[in-house]
Amino acid sequence: MSDSPDRNRAIPNTMSTQHPDNASNPEWNKEEVINGNAEVLEAYHAYNTLGCQEVMWDSEGKDTDTHVSRKLFQKYWEYFASHTIGEDIFLTYRIPNPKIEGAEKKILTETLQNIPVATDVASMVYKREITPIFEVILPFTTEAKEIIMLCNYYKKAIVAAEDATLYENTTVKDWIGNVKPKALKVIPLVEDFNSILHVDNIILPYLKTIKPKQQRVFIARSDPALNYGYICAILLTKIALSKLKELEKQHCEIHPIIGVGSKPFRGHLSPDNIDNFLEEYKGISTVTIQSAFRYDYPVEQVKESIQILNQRLPNDNPEPISSEEEETLLRILHKFRSQYEHQIEILAPFINSVATYVPPRRARKLHIGLFGYSRCVAGVCLPRAISFAAALYSIGLPPEFIGMKVLDTLTDKEWSTLNKHYLKMNSDIKIMSEYLSMNNINMLQEMSHTTAKRAGMSEEKLKEALTSIVEDLKIVEKKLSLSLGPKGIAQRKHENFTNNFLLSFLQKQDTEAKTALVESSKLRKCLG
Repeated sequence: MSDSPDRNRAIPNTMSTQHPDNASNPEWNKEEVINGNAEVLEAYHAYNTLGCQEVMWDSEGKDTDTHVSRKLFQKYWEYFASHTIGEDIFLTYRIPNPKIEGAEKKILTETLQNIPVATDVASMVYKREITPIFEVILPFTTEAKEIIMLCNYYKKAIVAAEDATLYENTTVKDWIGNVKPKALKVIPLVEDFNSILHVDNIILPYLKTIKPKQQRVFIARSDPALNYGYICAILLTKIALSKLKELEKQHCEIHPIIGVGSKPFRGHLSPDNIDNFLEEYKGISTVTIQSAFRYDYPVEQVKESIQILNQRLPNDNPEPISSEEEETLLRILHKFRSQYEHQIEILAPFINSVATYVPPRRARKLHIGLFGYSRCVAGVCLPRAISFAAALYSIGLPPEFIGMKVLDTLTDKEWSTLNKHYLKMNSDIKIMSEYLSMNNINMLQEMSHTTAKRAGMSEEKLKEALTSIVEDLKIVEKKLSLSLGPKGIAQRKHENFTNNFLLSFLQKQDTEAKTALVESSKLRKCLG
């Protein structure tokens, strides 16, 4: 097999990831937190049991095992003997971006140095030349030069080192052998507003410089929802998909990846929403299968859903967005972003105080996400997207509703454009409306003094935030003709647990609060 970065290869449709959004622990894990060798078992489970075609191995924000391929071969060779990594199934590193790392930015080097080792191990066990890892994901990509530099770093600092002379006529190659692959594919992960909006401008210089025959591009859905609001995250994704399709017409195959969680706020890809999801997000080649998808639903349903995704992706072309429509969408985006940011900045201390009760599902280092990076200077920080959403779901306030009063300010043209490009808005909001608890919101208003003190914020600010949220809810009811609140038995039980959580939280009854939070998350089938 050629290890050139421009070779054609099968594009995987389902990518198992390590996002810690699962409410329930998998049966095979005996600990509360998945880490270490358990993640090696998890990778095998994703391939063999669930049918995922790719596993993302995360080196960002945690200590990671860069010898994962060797351990997979050692422990599960019977499976991998007939399922070749790099040809039939894929293992893709998500590496740290030195731009946003602190003292540990050289983990990038450590991770890349291991890729040739994986090649040597795989070639030995398969008894032919195999390149199991030839592609990496670079998070928080904002400029073309970052992905070009990464390609060049691998070539110049790792591959070219094989020709360095160590002693007299002895080179590195003579001593430790050839370094393969000779080049690396890079998947840019775009996460912030401008990068997603102008993803074509990031990708184009890379395509012109590297000239690949295929290019994968990763579009985030969680962090944009956290940073700019639910509606913004959806519209940004639609614009990016449209622009990537236009870029593909002029250059090479482009295969979008979309990073999605189970509930609408983070993308709404769950085993019970496959058809709607595929209709909503057209033009994608790969979807992330996150932990809640894998562990909070019956395993047979999970396997069937992954099989459907493997069969139906890529799913047609995205809806084209004209320049006129993009201008309209930009006006909508700025309205929603402004309103959402205003409300969240006020509510941040309360969200942070609740988020401390969200249980960790993975061994992770502290990482505050894009909103935190941009707002910590002003003293306002937020947890990561999963904990953020979990905190709000756990008090009976789905984050999907925050800032939705903007719906009442849209012009007729803006309203029709929004409905054209967000097909399942009514369906998504109707589902989440059953996880809303007006009883809890009324209680927070009535106990505003106690709540504000517990959250470490002013009562005046809390009242302002709650008043604004009530306005959001009224506008949603009016514009979408919905009656908000639980209807089914599971949703009513969910409300009971969120009520128990809130009362325990206010009384500082930590054990009871944590129990109620976990029980509510199991009912909605995800943490956040």
